[in-house]
Amino acid sequence: MEEVQVPAEKSNSVLDRAKDVAKTPQFLAWTALAFMTVSSVASLRPAPTMAVYGLASVFLYVFAAIVFLIPTALVSAELASGWNGGVYNWVSRGISPPMGFLAVWCQFAMTIFYYPSLLSFVASTFAYVINPNLANSGLYTAIMIIGIYWLGVLISSRGMKALAGLASGGLFIGVLIPGLALVIMGIYYLLQGNPSAAPMDAAHIFPEWAGIASLVLIVNNFLSYSGMEMNAVHVGELRNPGKEFPKAMFLAMALVLVIFILPALAISWVVPAEQLSLTAGLMQAFEGFLNAFGIGFLTPVFALMIICASLAGMLTWLAGPSKGLLLIGRQQGYLPPSLQKLNKNGIQQNILVAQGVVTTIIALLYAFVPNVSSAYWIFSVMTTQVYLIMYVLMFIAAMRLRKNEPDHPRGYLAPALVFLCMVGMLASAAALLIGFVPPSQFGTGNTGLYVLIVGSGVVIVGLLIPGLFYFLRKPHWKTESAEADAETVEAEIKDEGPAE
Repeated sequence: MEEVQVPAEKSNSVLDRAKDVAKTPQFLAWTALAFMTVSSVASLRPAPTMAVYGLASVFLYVFAAIVFLIPTALVSAELASGWNGGVYNWVSRGISPPMGFLAVWCQFAMTIFYYPSLLSFVASTFAYVINPNLANSGLYTAIMIIGIYWLGVLISSRGMKALAGLASGGLFIGVLIPGLALVIMGIYYLLQGNPSAAPMDAAHIFPEWAGIASLVLIVNNFLSYSGMEMNAVHVGELRNPGKEFPKAMFLAMALVLVIFILPALAISWVVPAEQLSLTAGLMQAFEGFLNAFGIGFLTPVFALMIICASLAGMLTWLAGPSKGLLLIGRQQGYLPPSLQKLNKNGIQQNILVAQGVVTTIIALLYAFVPNVSSAYWIFSVMTTQVYLIMYVLMFIAAMRLRKNEPDHPRGYLAPALVFLCMVGMLASAAALLIGFVPPSQFGTGNTGLYVLIVGSGVVIVGLLIPGLFYFLRKPHWKTESAEADAETVEAEIKDEGPAE
């Protein structure tokens, strides 16, 4: 076959064009960043908690988004566009290295309480596949939490990178489809003339005030909105960050509010607040709607879809925060050598096992707590409080960096940064303190015992343990692997960050 000759001048022009294309920066569309943010935040799990408030849940969701979600998104975007290394580097430079370690520790430590609450939700949802009565069994819940967590550790310790793609699939299968189905069934349910279990008139737009205890469940919204600082690392990939990032965040906020609010309202239409379970409330609503339409046999199908989303989020998140803690511990010598060891697959197995021991002990408490919803709330609020410590430190660091390093190059400048930081910091501190008040929705109980349990958990896990690691650290705890720089820490946390 005769070989085709390409003229030299034409060949060179093709190569030049190829080089030009290669040199052209690839920008991230602001709409794509908005959807990435939605996928990392959106979940159906908080819906039963806010459904307790009925129509007032709309106001509570929007209020928390204004005072926490937006400040967190815009402030973390400025930090991410100016300094690599994530929250550890931000807080270390803005405040001090010990406070930086505390911040990254809180990112990890919140998962100690997060997994029991997440897996109790999974256990209650799975009960609707085998026996709905088990949803209120503390012993069943404890067994499921322990079994699923250790199975997750086994899978994660094998370093299966293919699990990273589960989050996006879990969002579609276990959040968007069930959420849309729940809302459509709820609207059709009302159009059939069925009365709403919760009042939907103008008199109930705002929550009924009966003291701070009546609004405590709003603390759950702060956990629902957490993780915005993870997506802030993408701000430098936008063509015009100053204009496009706020647009992306406001679009993301609108979509997140829709995903959060509508399912919560749908649940309140069919399940009375006094009968609502914080762990099984979602399935109570599905069961109520499906039975009303004569297709109750589909209840287990939706249960399995929701479980898929929760387990996908757990598996993709399991190694992320602990990997960030490992890298910081190696660089700065904050962790003893036993917790720095990796298995043959390069996974920080010892950290996961240590975390699993504590998770197992916490899970066993479910067997001794008479009300599964109460146990779920206690662990949820402790999760939020530990995480909020990190946010308070982040807001303080942002203000100090703007003051102390005003000329440091930043790809994005948050408007009214000091005001945003003050609003976010005060909202975070208020939510942290409100969490010590027992919710009125659980009726009368031992307030002192509640405060003791919540306070002990937050102080021991969120403050005492990292303090001991810091003060007991030894020079030889710094390992040769400390060559990993701040960008590696940021990449690890970004790639395996929170997803539910």
